[in-house]
Amino acid sequence: MTQEIPLPIFPGGTALTRLAVYDWEAGGEPPGGTPHMHTASTEAYLVVGGTGQVETLSAGGFAVHDLAVGDLLWFSPGTIHRLINSRGLDLLVVMQNAGLPEAGDAVMTFSPETLSDPVRYALAAGLPANGAGAEELLAAVAARCNAALAGYRRLKEAALAGNLEPLAQFHEQAVALIKGRVPQWRHTWEESVAAQTTATEAWLAGLERGEFPHFEHAATVRARLAGSERALGMCGLLQTWGAGNVAVAAVGAAT
Repeated sequence: MTQEIPLPIFPGGTALTRLAVYDWEAGGEPPGGTPHMHTASTEAYLVVGGTGQVETLSAGGFAVHDLAVGDLLWFSPGTIHRLINSRGLDLLVVMQNAGLPEAGDAVMTFSPETLSDPVRYALAAGLPANGAGAEELLAAVAARCNAALAGYRRLKEAALAGNLEPLAQFHEQAVALIKGRVPQWRHTWEESVAAQTTATEAWLAGLERGEFPHFEHAATVRARLAGSERALGMCGLLQTWGAGNVAVAAVGAAT
């Protein structure tokens, strides 16, 4: 008997994205992305094409990391990062806690004045609504990047001078911005990452007893790129995958 079964979510409750890093100059800086920070999610870059760098700024200070094909680099929450595209930089991005970054776990390095006002921050971070033309969208992406770069330069220059106080202020303002969203983030996390962890704990307990009822719900999922056009992200052009529906024959199902 064939039956619909729950689809396994992507391993670890992570998200996978293809990222072609922007190649236009922004705010007098080398071509690249908008500097920002995640508050609860670790992010990983696997380089599949081109060369570049990622600048990071954290409580440990400022650093520059070269990127070339085959490199794998990741950084934990609280790390401001900015991608630089030297030549055709193309990445696969693995993001912990799928759904959280899309729900606001990405704070851009705007000025302290902008960060202190949620309405002002939302206006600076937002893009034109659906129906805007390509030129309008690109101009808005560039303006957002330039504004974040201005704030980032202040943080970077202070850190290079040995002063991490501006970074500490940014951390405080970032948390003040997102703390009201945390209950919804927790709900998303409970339904994905926590649910996978709980399920694995049950599987291990069963296997230890020689039991394997979860095998009855084994499934294979194929994901396809969600359209041919790439979306405008903070750091470049994005391609994401969406899981299709699947029905499989459940072993041992009642006839």
